[in-house]
Amino acid sequence: MQQAKRGDTVQVHYRGTLDDGTEFDSSEGSEPIAFTIGDGQVIPGFENAIEGMATGEKKTERIEASNAYGDRREELVFTVGREQMPAGADVEVGDMLRVGFPDGSNAAVQVAALDEQSVTLDANHPLAGKDLIFELELVGID
Repeated sequence: MQQAKRGDTVQVHYRGTLDDGTEFDSSEGSEPIAFTIGDGQVIPGFENAIEGMATGEKKTERIEASNAYGDRREELVFTVGREQMPAGADVEVGDMLRVGFPDGSNAAVQVAALDEQSVTLDANHPLAGKDLIFELELVGID
């Protein structure tokens, strides 16, 4: 039976949860995710877990934070004055925003805290610093 290897395009059904059982993503009710192993389209631990699986095979894999979205970095948390928010912006803790930087780049950030004068933004991926558990089913290899 063919096993998934680097360079193969695979189709995978998955369910991702945190240690406490909270589901953060799933392909249930939709098409399986398709990606080419080795192209970096998904987190490294996800690719590594699929490599070597055969079509129809199912397994559960725990992926450490360092092999997923990386460790949480406090230098990616910063505070800006309310006056730097777009006029009329009504932001709440948990909102996702896109901010621009002087060099022309931009990044997605999450509102971590706010008060009358300032807004604290977090540019870490929401799953940074977390170990992830995936239930995986390899449904196809091209």
